[in-house]
Amino acid sequence: MATEGAKRQPKYQRIADALREAVQAGRYGPGDRLPGENDLMAEHGVARMTARQALGVLQSEGIAESRQGAGVFVRSFRPLRRQGVKRLAHSQWGEGRSIWAADTEDRTLVVDKVGVTEEPAPDRVAGVLGIGPGSAVCVRRRRFVLDGKPILLATSYLPASLVAGSAVTREDTGPGGTYARLAELGFGPVHFREEIRSRMPSAAEADELELSAGTPVMLICRTAFADEGRPVEVNEMTLDSASYILEYGFDA
Repeated sequence: MATEGAKRQPKYQRIADALREAVQAGRYGPGDRLPGENDLMAEHGVARMTARQALGVLQSEGIAESRQGAGVFVRSFRPLRRQGVKRLAHSQWGEGRSIWAADTEDRTLVVDKVGVTEEPAPDRVAGVLGIGPGSAVCVRRRRFVLDGKPILLATSYLPASLVAGSAVTREDTGPGGTYARLAELGFGPVHFREEIRSRMPSAAEADELELSAGTPVMLICRTAFADEGRPVEVNEMTLDSASYILEYGFDA
């Protein structure tokens, strides 16, 4: 017998709950097509909009994805476990390894849409870097694609006077990436701070990350500090929330 709480739930939510339970029980596996709007309308005696809302719930939770003209399918992409502490350890980039190697294991990671420019610092970035408003910064923009799925947009800002003429200003910064190059310049990071929040994506972000409707993004702003607390990089990242598990392991 249905509980009073279940009875008060909107019909679309009850249908979404049933579909989610079916996925979790293995009745629908990764890549399987879920019942369509017509199927749900017939099975549950609901209007098309209700069926559409139910499927939308699973898409917004990252459980399912819509394929134009084909239907809604159980998402087959395996979320990336982002190891927030391990990936930034000096033993990672300091030995010439990408910080992504701590997360991706044997998965295929491609960095595309790489752009490196010199621009006036936005006020918010200038304030963090401790430079004058409008001072020149090296801006590195790139998109990260894992197993064919865009998962992250990143924009890094570094004082132009600090990295001028170095490999940081090139598209390919070499083994160990930007942090290894900063270390060679005498400004290797010794401390990091990350701030995390979430919101709905802009239209441009949704397009770049190929997000399903209703999928929020996570925003991570990382500041890297060299000796004596000198900030040397601000990295603003936009993550597909359904593609990530954020993991932080540290001693008590």
